[in-house]
Amino acid sequence: MSETPAELLRTEVRRDGARPFLTFYDDATGERVELSAITFDNWVAKTAGFLTAGLDAEAGDRVALRLPAHWQALAWAAACWSVGACVVLPGDDGDDGGSEGPDGVRVAVAGPDAVEAAAGSAPEVVGLALRPLGGRFTTPLPPGVTDYAVEVPGYPDRFVPLTPPDDAEPALEQAGTVHTLGGLVDRARQRAEQLGAGPGARLLVATDDLGTALIDALLVPLVVGGSAVLVRHEDPAGRARRVDAERVTAAVA
Repeated sequence: MSETPAELLRTEVRRDGARPFLTFYDDATGERVELSAITFDNWVAKTAGFLTAGLDAEAGDRVALRLPAHWQALAWAAACWSVGACVVLPGDDGDDGGSEGPDGVRVAVAGPDAVEAAAGSAPEVVGLALRPLGGRFTTPLPPGVTDYAVEVPGYPDRFVPLTPPDDAEPALEQAGTVHTLGGLVDRARQRAEQLGAGPGARLLVATDDLGTALIDALLVPLVVGGSAVLVRHEDPAGRARRVDAERVTAAVA
């Protein structure tokens, strides 16, 4: 049996949970957030608890993430995989696979630029303000949209599913292709080899694309026991300085 992303994250928390795991920059706003493996795992656990207890999501449900490459988006994906839910990334036309019925999306999660369009697109719609320190929206949300930052703090820092998801569960649907939990781990190992990312590697991943960030900034660090520096809206002029300051060992083009 292959490992799952949730199992890999638990391994990292046990191995050296206090070390930096994910450092996020947004060069358009000047934001910098650093999360240890423990802190990231706490966000994942709270989100998984919110998914199951607050939104009634179950293993096998589909969760559309209409989000950019952001540390909270990575936590949402990891929470879905802890539950056994399948992350759906919208296609180029914005379609996330429908809203109702057996093949539809159970939960739609949207950032500030997509929350208006996401309203009413699924039985449960959650808005993420993507503000520093996980802040809430400062303006009213459309009817039926839940503010993630308001709801999630009350959930526990530890999540244990009643039945751990099997590695054959669907985990990521993008551009008509579905990857299983175990398949994602295998894909991340292949990507690590392609990048030359060995044990303990610290990757600089500059991207605004969530699909890219999920592999290069989340799953590759998990499979090599490393960490990532995820940069949104990168200012290329600052890359060399950031590589040195963050002790980056490999930069992803």
